[in-house]
Amino acid sequence: MTGRRRFAAGEFAAADLAACKGSTTVSVCLPARNEEKTVGAIVEAVRSELMGELGLVDELIVMDDHSTDRTAAIAADAGASVVACADVLTHLGNQPGKGEALWKSLFSSTGDIVVWCDSDVANFGAHFITGLLGPLLADRSIGYCKGFYQRPVGADQRGGGRTTELVARPLIALLFPELSGIVQPLAGEYAGRRDVLERVPFVQGYGVEMGLLIDVWRLAGYSAIAQVDLGTRLHRNRPLHELSTQATEVMQAALHRADRTLVNAAITLRRPGLGDTEITMQERPPLIEVPGYFRHAR
Repeated sequence: MTGRRRFAAGEFAAADLAACKGSTTVSVCLPARNEEKTVGAIVEAVRSELMGELGLVDELIVMDDHSTDRTAAIAADAGASVVACADVLTHLGNQPGKGEALWKSLFSSTGDIVVWCDSDVANFGAHFITGLLGPLLADRSIGYCKGFYQRPVGADQRGGGRTTELVARPLIALLFPELSGIVQPLAGEYAGRRDVLERVPFVQGYGVEMGLLIDVWRLAGYSAIAQVDLGTRLHRNRPLHELSTQATEVMQAALHRADRTLVNAAITLRRPGLGDTEITMQERPPLIEVPGYFRHAR
């Protein structure tokens, strides 16, 4: 497989991957905030199909990002280890945000390979995990694997979401054209080797996927990034007015990495009729710089 960088999820059978993983350990981490409707089924699928006797996945963590519903209880009942973001690295502060949840899940997990999947996927299947794991287990030169998929939302089912097509993809074309071949730069399904992930910073909010993609590329090179076609992904579709904050955070992450002078880290997003939103881009440092994190002990 050396030299290939785009795969289909169906290329990788769970049993075959389990047989070849050797001593490599795998953690699946699910960042979740108020996802009680979907998180239980995802946990059950991973546990029943990929853990236990098969042994492909060694650890399953639901990272509860300040949920106010029954997300944590449902995930625990389904068999996941539930970790509250508020309880991790408390001396460094407690702030909600997707990137914060991912960073803390990397700290809390133990696997040599970490797989992340969003917890709002309504049609989750084990192929999401095996697809993302396959290239990493088959080719040591691959350090990071991004998923891509079809999103049957609206009249046009091609391409990414609205933030991807209107913000992320144009920014990549303008500032980081070397990454233009990434099909879904903002996809929430991806996996990486710990020795790569622990060496890059994590944007605390919605800019985390853009930041990770750029930073992993700069650290390891484009040849270290693989992509996997995960088929169709069904998930909650947010109304347009809720996307402006997300889009702003994605832009902040990209512009900050292109040139720190291009954008202020703290801005006020003004939307007439919807009020003002204060947006501050904050980043967590690479985990290897955090006291108390010892990769060799994991």
